[in-house]
Amino acid sequence: MRIKELSRLSGVPVATIKYYLREGLLPPGRPTAATQAQYDEQHVRRLKLVRALIGVRGLSVSAARNVVNAVAAEQTDVHTLLGLVSGMWPLGADPGGDTLCENAPGDSETDALLAELGWSVSLHNPARQVLDHTLLTLRSLGMDYDWRFLLPYARLVHGIAALDLDQLRSPRDPLEKAEQAVLLTFLLEPALLALRRLAQEAESHQRYGVPEAARPESDPA
Repeated sequence: MRIKELSRLSGVPVATIKYYLREGLLPPGRPTAATQAQYDEQHVRRLKLVRALIGVRGLSVSAARNVVNAVAAEQTDVHTLLGLVSGMWPLGADPGGDTLCENAPGDSETDALLAELGWSVSLHNPARQVLDHTLLTLRSLGMDYDWRFLLPYARLVHGIAALDLDQLRSPRDPLEKAEQAVLLTFLLEPALLALRRLAQEAESHQRYGVPEAARPESDPA
């Protein structure tokens, strides 16, 4: 396909595609003339991944280039691929060599939580610091709250994580799988938070809401 068709299929403007080619985010097409080249489905998939990394995840051009190159090198290792595109560990980290042993809680509250759950999680995962900071903040505000209170939440969200990965089973192409991982992680997350807010209101209404029969009738006047 020509570059215009590549633009149409990927949703990326021609000028942006040319910029990505110059910056090395996209491999060159097969030359057919001095100023023309042919592109294929791999270019379409890679463009969609680049767009997801830059437009959705918010990476810089240089960071996105590093990620797509790493994804191309790790096409057979789905666990590493997902970790790279979602930021669970930095480029060059060994996901198989830095996981937390479930029998070694470590020093932080998150370590204790993960050990209790038996979850193997990268030491580089930024969610670790988020949990530790949140628990510390809650206690600083006078709440008697530690990692044990998070256990029922953790068991619930484990099911959500399983649903997330179930949706990644269909695409066989690694670039397409990586693109879907970015979209599911970053675009679906606000929707999940919104669902929690809606569920809280519905549960509050069920528990504490005034029954319909007990509500005062409106004044017909």
